Amino acid sequence: MNHSNAQETVYVSTFTDGILDPAKPMLGPVRDGGHIVANTTPGCWGPMITPKLRGGHEVTQPVYVEGAEVGDAIAIHIKSIRVTSLATASGNDKTVEGRFLGDPFVAAKCPDCGTFYPETRIEGIGPEAIRCAQCGADVTPFVFTNGYTMGFDQSREFGVTLPKEAAERIAQDGRRYMATPGGSCQNPIVTFAPHDIVGAIARVRPFLGQLGTTPARPFPDSHNAGDFGSFLLGAPHDYAMTREQLEDRTDGHMDINRVRENATLICPVKVPGGGIYLGDMHAMQGDGEIAGHTTDVSGIVTLQVRVIKGLKIDGPVLLPVEEDLPYLARPYTPEEKSRALQLAQSWGLDRIEETAPISFVGTGANLNEATDNGLKRAADTLGITVPEVLNRATITGAIQIGRHPGVVTVTFLAPIPLLDKAGLAEVVLEHYRLSS
Repeated sequence: MNHSNAQETVYVSTFTDGILDPAKPMLGPVRDGGHIVANTTPGCWGPMITPKLRGGHEVTQPVYVEGAEVGDAIAIHIKSIRVTSLATASGNDKTVEGRFLGDPFVAAKCPDCGTFYPETRIEGIGPEAIRCAQCGADVTPFVFTNGYTMGFDQSREFGVTLPKEAAERIAQDGRRYMATPGGSCQNPIVTFAPHDIVGAIARVRPFLGQLGTTPARPFPDSHNAGDFGSFLLGAPHDYAMTREQLEDRTDGHMDINRVRENATLICPVKVPGGGIYLGDMHAMQGDGEIAGHTTDVSGIVTLQVRVIKGLKIDGPVLLPVEEDLPYLARPYTPEEKSRALQLAQSWGLDRIEETAPISFVGTGANLNEATDNGLKRAADTLGITVPEVLNRATITGAIQIGRHPGVVTVTFLAPIPLLDKAGLAEVVLEHYRLSS
């Protein structure tokens, strides 16, 4: 990668084959402090019914960040997220036996001719429309147990789930309604025309289900997290891993609905240049993504990136927008601090802590493992004990579920001297417009 031609803005319209591979070419480099503008393609369901994709998603080709070295971190500020899809479809899934080897997200195969990662064509609409290009067999490894088609208003402020006739009309021209980028190879999920829920209204609040840095070894993109990653342990396909190898992940697949416009995500650098990638935009999602899936959409995203030298973190650190912080973790107003100091002085204490909010992402095979992971990451980064993190997250923060079964955030008010010692104070104070 030639560093002398680092660009102010890198435009991204190309995508992976579902594998995040540090050996493959990156775009850029983008300069430290520069911008990435990407037209993202829908996440889960489209790639899930496109067997040629090998990772369950279709994320953007990674971008090399000037000056980012292994052991650094990259702060990614989400400047804007704009939904471009006119409609989408989603719902709860079930797998179809005989159409994959061990993992339907990673190793799809044709049940008739046995071809792995087969090319497909679309014949008509409905859940049997995805056909093997070689033999014509119904080849999708997933179908809906309960699904819906949703149309959006022009300003993308809300969506409504649609009846059969509308869903089928959208299914006939799926790529246009989903605004699928030209470089994307996925089959549009609206082709299935699901319509089990009709007339439900949902507010649009878009966010990125995938945002992060390239892992230190090839990972199926949807499995770059502790919960989905656990499916790779001892798997029968080419991307099987050991527990030790799974630690090379960067947890870019979080499905945390607070990773939205004006939030900042701080990501570990585990390969030269970091390799920033994104995708899996969702129109809305409640905490936990309890259905397993939500409204996948295309969109246009603008990011600003900044290298933080020497900040060695194992997983992402999130700085949500202030209104998304748990009540107990919101910064104190000058009046609150004044009253708290008076209280402290009445007990013979002449000072109070100066703190700022911070949110550590933890992932694991289940929510208990994810919580333990987040607690340990917080303790290791700030140089304190896990019991201290437990207490601070209890009285000045919260544990929140990003994705069930195994992504959480450990959020609390951290003393600014600890943030400063870790190398995080500047970015945190700037994000929340606090003085040190």
